[in-house]
Amino acid sequence: MKISKTILTDIQSIILQSRNNAVRSVNFERVLMYWKIGKRIFEEEQLGEERAGYGTFLIKTLAEKLEPDYGTGFSTRQLERFRQFYRIFPNASALRTEFGWTHYKLMLSIENEDKRIFYMSESIKNTWNARELERQINSHLFERLLLSNDKNKVLAIAKNQKNPELPEEIIKDPMVLEFLGLKREAAYYEKDIE
Repeated sequence: MKISKTILTDIQSIILQSRNNAVRSVNFERVLMYWKIGKRIFEEEQLGEERAGYGTFLIKTLAEKLEPDYGTGFSTRQLERFRQFYRIFPNASALRTEFGWTHYKLMLSIENEDKRIFYMSESIKNTWNARELERQINSHLFERLLLSNDKNKVLAIAKNQKNPELPEEIIKDPMVLEFLGLKREAAYYEKDIE
């Protein structure tokens, strides 16, 4: 029996989409597990007060007990990272399913909250994978945008409070401004200029 190409293509698409969804689901469950571990460590450390000395001992002891059974993903450094993850992202329902653990690890390295919000927003808006996010962070996209004289406008865009209305409102590389004959006061998106 001959089948139509449409049904084959549709079924292949369903299979691929389901597989992608399954991978995203597993990745998000891992993120959620790390968040829950971080929360539990934080709660044990705190007990209503700051107990840094106890926290260091607690994490080291946990790592010694967990690593033999669960591997190096539960080392002292990783457990500290999980705690930091919970402290920076204290609301589990606000965790983004679009982000895998690598996205979040990159975000943990960003101390400035406005900068972190900017990269999160841009990652979602532009569907950046972790490698692209890392590239953007390492190329100092945020700082270059801040070279604009209108910092509030750039931060508003980063927080999704205002979408750019004109291509001249944002650019990634201010060095291009003079070449393009654009004024330095404005903020620009590189993709708009391209």
